[in-house]
Amino acid sequence: QVQVVESGGGLVQAGGSLRLSCTTFGLTFDDRAMAWFRQAPGKEREGVSCISWNGGSTYYADAVKGRFTISRDNAKNTLYLQMNTLKPEDTAMYYCAAGRFTDCFDYSRESRYRDWGQGTRVTVSS
Repeated sequence: QVQVVESGGGLVQAGGSLRLSCTTFGLTFDDRAMAWFRQAPGKEREGVSCISWNGGSTYYADAVKGRFTISRDNAKNTLYLQMNTLKPEDTAMYYCAAGRFTDCFDYSRESRYRDWGQGTRVTVSS
């Protein structure tokens, strides 16, 4: 049974940092691109960042570029998102997604991902 489990969300003040983690079970983690999506209240879900199967390529949405860093540890089947200099507009539910492919081509297209977590909530206060 495939499981995708996010953790690390919480409440933080603007300018602060959080580190999200995503651990997978029951899937071949090290041959898939992995991504983070987020959905703010009243908005559609959007792609935040993607990392290729071996960590060789990373991609970021313009809104988070320079502040967020995606990484992965294939030995631990775990994906990370280090979020620095957080802003109130980063408030959202953050989802981890396991890709159908090894690369991040068109990474914000949800159909490229097969397995999703339940999300972890991030709230940034001003």
